[in-house]
Amino acid sequence: MKTNAGRFFEDYRLGEVIDHAVPRTVSGGERALYHALYPARGALYSSDEFARACGLPAAPVDDLVAFHLVFGKTVPDISLNAVANLGYAEGRWLRPVYPGDTLRARSKVIGLKENSNGASGVLWVRSTGLNQRGEAVLDYVRWVMVRKRGADATQAPVVPDLARAVAAEALVIPEGLTFDGYDFTLAGEPHRWGDYAVGEKIDHVDGVTVEEAEHMLATRLWQNTAKVHFDATQRPDGKRLIYGGHVISLARALSFNGLANAQMIVALNGGAHANPCFAGDTVRAWSEVLDKAETAVPSVGAIRLRLVAVKDGATPFAHRAEDGKYRPEVLLDLDYWALMPR
Repeated sequence: MKTNAGRFFEDYRLGEVIDHAVPRTVSGGERALYHALYPARGALYSSDEFARACGLPAAPVDDLVAFHLVFGKTVPDISLNAVANLGYAEGRWLRPVYPGDTLRARSKVIGLKENSNGASGVLWVRSTGLNQRGEAVLDYVRWVMVRKRGADATQAPVVPDLARAVAAEALVIPEGLTFDGYDFTLAGEPHRWGDYAVGEKIDHVDGVTVEEAEHMLATRLWQNTAKVHFDATQRPDGKRLIYGGHVISLARALSFNGLANAQMIVALNGGAHANPCFAGDTVRAWSEVLDKAETAVPSVGAIRLRLVAVKDGATPFAHRAEDGKYRPEVLLDLDYWALMPR
Protein backbone atom coordinates (compact mmCIF):
# COMPACT_ATOMS: atom_id res chain seq x y z
CA MET A 1 0.00 0.00 0.00
CA LYS A 2 1.54 3.27 -1.14
CA THR A 3 -0.89 5.77 0.40
CA ASN A 4 -0.62 7.01 3.98
CA ALA A 5 -3.60 7.46 6.29
CA GLY A 6 -1.48 9.34 8.82
CA ARG A 7 -0.32 8.43 12.29
CA PHE A 8 -2.57 7.61 15.20
CA PHE A 9 -1.83 8.09 18.89
CA GLU A 10 -0.39 4.61 19.47
CA ASP A 11 2.11 5.10 16.60
CA TYR A 12 4.23 7.58 18.59
CA ARG A 13 7.14 6.74 20.89
CA LEU A 14 8.62 8.97 23.58
CA GLY A 15 11.91 10.49 22.41
CA GLU A 16 11.22 9.78 18.75
CA VAL A 17 12.63 12.38 16.31
CA ILE A 18 10.67 13.01 13.12
CA ASP A 19 12.13 14.84 10.11
CA HIS A 20 9.21 16.29 8.19
CA ALA A 21 8.91 16.17 4.42
CA VAL A 22 8.76 18.87 1.74
CA PRO A 23 10.99 21.89 2.48
CA ARG A 24 9.54 25.24 1.44
CA THR A 25 11.44 28.11 -0.20
CA VAL A 26 9.93 31.41 0.93
CA SER A 27 9.19 34.09 -1.66
CA GLY A 28 7.53 37.48 -1.74
CA GLY A 29 4.35 35.60 -2.56
CA GLU A 30 3.98 34.44 1.04
CA ARG A 31 4.19 38.05 2.22
CA ALA A 32 1.61 39.25 -0.32
CA LEU A 33 -0.82 36.43 0.46
CA TYR A 34 -0.37 36.91 4.21
CA HIS A 35 -1.23 40.59 3.91
CA ALA A 36 -4.21 39.71 1.71
CA LEU A 37 -5.56 37.15 4.20
CA TYR A 38 -5.08 39.27 7.33
CA PRO A 39 -5.22 43.05 7.90
CA ALA A 40 -1.49 42.97 8.74
CA ARG A 41 0.17 46.40 8.66
CA GLY A 42 3.40 46.06 10.64
CA ALA A 43 5.82 48.55 9.07
CA LEU A 44 8.89 46.40 9.70
CA TYR A 45 7.40 43.62 7.55
CA SER A 46 5.88 45.87 4.90
CA SER A 47 8.84 48.03 3.88
CA ASP A 48 12.45 47.15 3.08
CA GLU A 49 13.42 50.76 3.69
CA PHE A 50 11.75 50.85 7.10
CA ALA A 51 13.49 47.57 8.04
CA ARG A 52 16.88 48.91 6.91
CA ALA A 53 16.36 51.99 9.07
CA CYS A 54 15.96 49.52 11.94
CA GLY A 55 19.27 47.81 11.19
CA LEU A 56 17.99 44.80 9.25
CA PRO A 57 19.14 43.99 5.68
CA ALA A 58 15.55 44.02 4.36
CA ALA A 59 12.02 43.39 5.55
CA PRO A 60 11.68 39.83 6.86
CA VAL A 61 8.44 37.94 6.36
CA ASP A 62 6.02 38.28 9.26
CA ASP A 63 7.03 36.14 12.24
CA LEU A 64 3.76 34.25 11.99
CA VAL A 65 4.49 33.38 8.35
CA ALA A 66 7.53 31.46 9.61
CA PHE A 67 5.38 29.87 12.33
CA HIS A 68 2.66 28.79 9.88
CA LEU A 69 5.16 27.38 7.38
CA VAL A 70 6.97 25.33 10.02
CA PHE A 71 3.67 24.26 11.60
CA GLY A 72 2.35 23.16 8.22
CA LYS A 73 5.40 20.96 7.65
CA THR A 74 4.64 19.08 10.88
CA VAL A 75 0.95 18.40 10.25
CA PRO A 76 1.20 15.23 8.10
CA ASP A 77 3.27 13.52 10.80
CA ILE A 78 1.79 15.06 13.96
CA SER A 79 -1.80 16.17 13.56
CA LEU A 80 -3.23 14.68 10.39
CA ASN A 81 -5.64 12.67 12.54
CA ALA A 82 -6.03 15.32 15.21
CA VAL A 83 -9.26 16.04 17.02
CA ALA A 84 -7.95 19.46 18.06
CA ASN A 85 -4.75 21.44 18.51
CA LEU A 86 -4.67 22.27 22.22
CA GLY A 87 -1.86 24.63 23.10
CA TYR A 88 1.69 25.99 22.84
CA ALA A 89 4.62 26.74 25.14
CA GLU A 90 8.33 27.61 25.20
CA GLY A 91 8.30 29.10 21.71
CA ARG A 92 11.18 31.29 20.54
CA TRP A 93 11.89 33.02 17.24
CA LEU A 94 15.65 32.64 16.86
CA ARG A 95 16.38 34.56 13.63
CA PRO A 96 14.34 36.40 10.98
CA VAL A 97 13.19 34.64 7.82
CA TYR A 98 13.67 36.43 4.49
CA PRO A 99 12.41 35.71 0.97
CA GLY A 100 14.83 33.21 -0.52
CA ASP A 101 15.23 31.21 2.69
CA THR A 102 14.24 27.54 2.58
CA LEU A 103 12.53 26.16 5.67
CA ARG A 104 12.17 22.59 6.85
CA ALA A 105 10.98 21.16 10.16
CA ARG A 106 11.89 18.52 12.72
CA SER A 107 9.91 17.39 15.78
CA LYS A 108 10.70 15.37 18.89
CA VAL A 109 8.02 13.53 20.88
CA ILE A 110 8.32 14.74 24.49
CA GLY A 111 5.01 13.61 26.02
CA LEU A 112 2.16 11.12 25.61
CA LYS A 113 -1.02 10.67 27.64
CA GLU A 114 -4.01 8.53 26.70
CA ASN A 115 -7.43 10.06 27.33
CA SER A 116 -9.83 8.32 29.68
CA ASN A 117 -12.29 7.63 26.85
CA GLY A 118 -9.75 5.32 25.20
CA ALA A 119 -10.51 6.84 21.80
CA SER A 120 -7.76 9.47 21.70
CA GLY A 121 -4.69 10.77 23.48
CA VAL A 122 -2.64 13.92 23.93
CA LEU A 123 0.71 14.16 22.15
CA TRP A 124 3.39 16.73 23.05
CA VAL A 125 6.11 17.59 20.53
CA ARG A 126 8.93 20.11 20.34
CA SER A 127 9.15 21.34 16.74
CA THR A 128 12.07 23.24 15.23
CA GLY A 129 12.17 25.17 11.96
CA LEU A 130 15.53 25.11 10.18
CA ASN A 131 16.76 27.20 7.27
CA GLN A 132 18.93 26.15 4.33
CA ARG A 133 22.07 26.54 6.45
CA GLY A 134 20.72 24.24 9.15
CA GLU A 135 20.21 27.20 11.51
CA ALA A 136 17.19 27.09 13.80
CA VAL A 137 14.80 29.95 13.05
CA LEU A 138 11.96 28.87 15.36
CA ASP A 139 11.46 26.41 18.19
CA TYR A 140 8.24 25.67 20.10
CA VAL A 141 6.26 23.04 21.98
CA ARG A 142 2.70 22.18 21.09
CA TRP A 143 0.26 19.55 22.25
CA VAL A 144 -2.51 18.03 20.21
CA MET A 145 -5.33 15.55 20.77
CA VAL A 146 -4.91 12.66 18.32
CA ARG A 147 -7.33 9.86 17.51
CA LYS A 148 -6.42 6.28 18.39
CA ARG A 149 -6.56 3.48 15.86
CA GLY A 150 -7.99 1.07 18.45
CA ALA A 151 -8.94 0.91 22.12
CA ASP A 152 -5.92 -1.07 23.36
CA ALA A 153 -3.87 0.42 26.18
CA THR A 154 -0.66 2.26 25.26
CA GLN A 155 2.52 3.10 27.14
CA ALA A 156 2.52 4.77 30.55
CA PRO A 157 1.66 8.49 30.45
CA VAL A 158 4.44 11.08 30.37
CA VAL A 159 3.48 14.76 30.67
CA PRO A 160 6.36 17.21 30.11
CA ASP A 161 7.13 19.91 32.68
CA LEU A 162 6.94 23.12 30.65
CA ALA A 163 7.96 26.64 31.65
CA ARG A 164 5.10 29.04 32.24
CA ALA A 165 6.94 31.69 30.24
CA VAL A 166 10.13 32.28 28.29
CA ALA A 167 12.50 34.26 30.52
CA ALA A 168 13.20 37.79 29.28
CA GLU A 169 16.93 37.13 29.27
CA ALA A 170 16.37 34.19 26.89
CA LEU A 171 14.76 36.37 24.21
CA VAL A 172 16.81 36.57 21.01
CA ILE A 173 17.21 40.06 19.54
CA PRO A 174 17.83 39.83 15.77
CA GLU A 175 21.38 40.73 14.81
CA GLY A 176 21.67 44.41 13.94
CA LEU A 177 18.19 45.39 15.14
CA THR A 178 18.00 48.90 16.54
CA PHE A 179 15.14 51.32 16.99
CA ASP A 180 17.36 54.41 17.28
CA GLY A 181 16.07 55.73 13.96
CA TYR A 182 12.52 54.44 14.33
CA ASP A 183 9.92 56.53 12.46
CA PHE A 184 6.74 56.53 14.54
CA THR A 185 4.81 58.44 11.87
CA LEU A 186 5.48 55.78 9.25
CA ALA A 187 4.81 53.02 11.79
CA GLY A 188 1.32 54.37 12.40
CA GLU A 189 1.21 55.15 16.14
CA PRO A 190 3.28 57.24 18.60
CA HIS A 191 3.22 54.83 21.56
CA ARG A 192 6.59 53.70 22.90
CA TRP A 193 7.53 50.86 25.26
CA GLY A 194 7.44 53.32 28.17
CA ASP A 195 3.86 54.34 27.38
CA TYR A 196 2.49 50.92 28.36
CA ALA A 197 1.92 49.82 31.96
CA VAL A 198 1.75 46.29 33.32
CA GLY A 199 -1.91 45.43 33.84
CA GLU A 200 -3.10 47.79 31.11
CA LYS A 201 -5.82 46.38 28.82
CA ILE A 202 -6.43 47.48 25.24
CA ASP A 203 -9.61 46.90 23.24
CA HIS A 204 -8.52 46.68 19.60
CA VAL A 205 -12.00 47.80 18.49
CA ASP A 206 -12.11 46.29 15.00
CA GLY A 207 -13.54 42.96 13.89
CA VAL A 208 -13.14 40.58 10.95
CA THR A 209 -15.76 38.07 9.83
CA VAL A 210 -14.19 34.77 8.82
CA GLU A 211 -15.08 33.60 5.32
CA GLU A 212 -15.04 29.96 4.20
CA ALA A 213 -12.92 30.79 1.15
CA GLU A 214 -10.21 32.70 3.00
CA HIS A 215 -9.61 30.09 5.69
CA MET A 216 -9.43 27.37 3.04
CA LEU A 217 -6.89 29.45 1.10
CA ALA A 218 -4.87 29.94 4.29
CA THR A 219 -4.92 26.24 5.15
CA ARG A 220 -3.64 25.37 1.69
CA LEU A 221 -1.07 28.19 1.67
CA TRP A 222 0.56 26.76 4.80
CA GLN A 223 0.27 23.22 3.37
CA ASN A 224 -1.73 22.23 6.43
CA THR A 225 -3.29 18.85 5.65
CA ALA A 226 -5.17 18.26 8.95
CA LYS A 227 -8.44 16.66 7.88
CA VAL A 228 -10.69 18.66 10.22
CA HIS A 229 -9.76 21.88 8.38
CA PHE A 230 -10.69 20.92 4.82
CA ASP A 231 -12.85 17.78 4.94
CA ALA A 232 -16.43 18.54 6.06
CA THR A 233 -17.13 14.85 6.71
CA GLN A 234 -14.63 14.74 9.59
CA ARG A 235 -17.02 16.38 12.07
CA PRO A 236 -20.58 15.29 13.03
CA ASP A 237 -21.84 18.84 12.46
CA GLY A 238 -20.46 18.90 8.90
CA LYS A 239 -18.42 22.04 9.57
CA ARG A 240 -14.79 22.60 8.73
CA LEU A 241 -12.83 23.71 11.78
CA ILE A 242 -10.89 26.94 11.24
CA TYR A 243 -7.13 26.38 11.58
CA GLY A 244 -6.13 27.87 14.93
CA GLY A 245 -3.19 29.69 13.37
CA HIS A 246 -5.65 31.56 11.16
CA VAL A 247 -7.28 32.93 14.30
CA ILE A 248 -3.85 33.81 15.76
CA SER A 249 -2.94 35.84 12.67
CA LEU A 250 -6.32 37.57 12.56
CA ALA A 251 -6.05 38.57 16.21
CA ARG A 252 -2.42 39.69 15.88
CA ALA A 253 -3.33 41.83 12.86
CA LEU A 254 -6.29 43.37 14.70
CA SER A 255 -3.97 44.28 17.58
CA PHE A 256 -2.24 46.81 15.30
CA ASN A 257 -4.89 49.27 16.52
CA GLY A 258 -3.27 50.09 19.86
CA LEU A 259 -0.08 48.05 19.47
CA ALA A 260 1.26 49.12 16.08
CA ASN A 261 4.79 49.38 17.48
CA ALA A 262 4.91 45.87 18.94
CA GLN A 263 6.89 45.04 15.85
CA MET A 264 8.47 41.61 16.26
CA ILE A 265 7.21 38.49 18.04
CA VAL A 266 10.20 36.85 19.73
CA ALA A 267 8.60 34.31 22.09
CA LEU A 268 5.42 32.31 22.55
CA ASN A 269 4.93 31.69 26.27
CA GLY A 270 1.69 29.83 26.07
CA GLY A 271 -1.51 29.57 24.15
CA ALA A 272 -4.84 27.83 24.08
CA HIS A 273 -7.49 27.47 21.39
CA ALA A 274 -10.28 27.80 23.91
CA ASN A 275 -13.24 27.13 21.62
CA PRO A 276 -13.65 26.23 17.94
CA CYS A 277 -13.99 28.88 15.26
CA PHE A 278 -16.11 28.41 12.14
CA ALA A 279 -16.81 30.37 8.98
CA GLY A 280 -19.26 33.17 9.68
CA ASP A 281 -17.83 33.99 13.12
CA THR A 282 -16.70 37.60 13.59
CA VAL A 283 -13.36 37.76 15.37
CA ARG A 284 -12.43 40.63 17.69
CA ALA A 285 -9.45 40.98 19.98
CA TRP A 286 -8.13 42.64 23.11
CA SER A 287 -4.73 42.62 24.80
CA GLU A 288 -3.36 42.86 28.32
CA VAL A 289 0.18 43.93 29.21
CA LEU A 290 1.58 41.16 31.42
CA ASP A 291 5.21 42.26 31.80
CA LYS A 292 7.95 44.48 30.42
CA ALA A 293 11.70 44.01 30.23
CA GLU A 294 14.78 45.80 29.00
CA THR A 295 17.01 44.08 26.46
CA ALA A 296 20.71 44.20 25.62
CA VAL A 297 19.91 46.76 22.90
CA PRO A 298 19.16 50.11 24.63
CA SER A 299 16.63 51.25 22.01
CA VAL A 300 14.69 47.96 22.08
CA GLY A 301 12.26 47.01 24.83
CA ALA A 302 10.44 43.71 25.32
CA ILE A 303 6.75 43.66 26.16
CA ARG A 304 4.83 40.58 27.24
CA LEU A 305 1.24 40.56 26.02
CA ARG A 306 -1.85 38.43 26.44
CA LEU A 307 -3.82 38.44 23.20
CA VAL A 308 -7.41 37.22 23.50
CA ALA A 309 -9.58 36.60 20.44
CA VAL A 310 -13.33 36.41 20.87
CA LYS A 311 -16.26 35.97 18.52
CA ASP A 312 -19.34 38.01 17.81
CA GLY A 313 -20.74 40.07 20.70
CA ALA A 314 -18.35 39.14 23.50
CA THR A 315 -17.72 41.53 26.39
CA PRO A 316 -14.22 43.08 26.21
CA PHE A 317 -11.70 41.98 28.85
CA ALA A 318 -13.78 39.02 30.05
CA HIS A 319 -12.40 35.64 29.07
CA ARG A 320 -13.14 33.26 31.95
CA ALA A 321 -16.43 32.42 33.66
CA GLU A 322 -16.93 32.18 37.43
CA ASP A 323 -15.93 28.51 37.40
CA GLY A 324 -12.53 29.42 35.87
CA LYS A 325 -13.31 27.91 32.48
CA TYR A 326 -13.11 29.87 29.26
CA ARG A 327 -16.30 31.58 28.22
CA PRO A 328 -17.88 29.99 25.11
CA GLU A 329 -17.20 33.08 23.00
CA VAL A 330 -13.42 32.99 23.64
CA LEU A 331 -11.49 31.55 20.70
CA LEU A 332 -7.86 32.16 21.63
CA ASP A 333 -5.77 33.03 24.67
CA LEU A 334 -2.18 33.72 23.58
CA ASP A 335 0.75 34.86 25.73
CA TYR A 336 3.76 36.23 23.81
CA TRP A 337 6.77 38.57 23.96
CA ALA A 338 7.23 41.29 21.33
CA LEU A 339 9.90 43.92 20.68
CA MET A 340 9.03 47.61 20.80
CA PRO A 341 10.98 50.89 20.50
CA ARG A 342 11.85 52.51 23.81
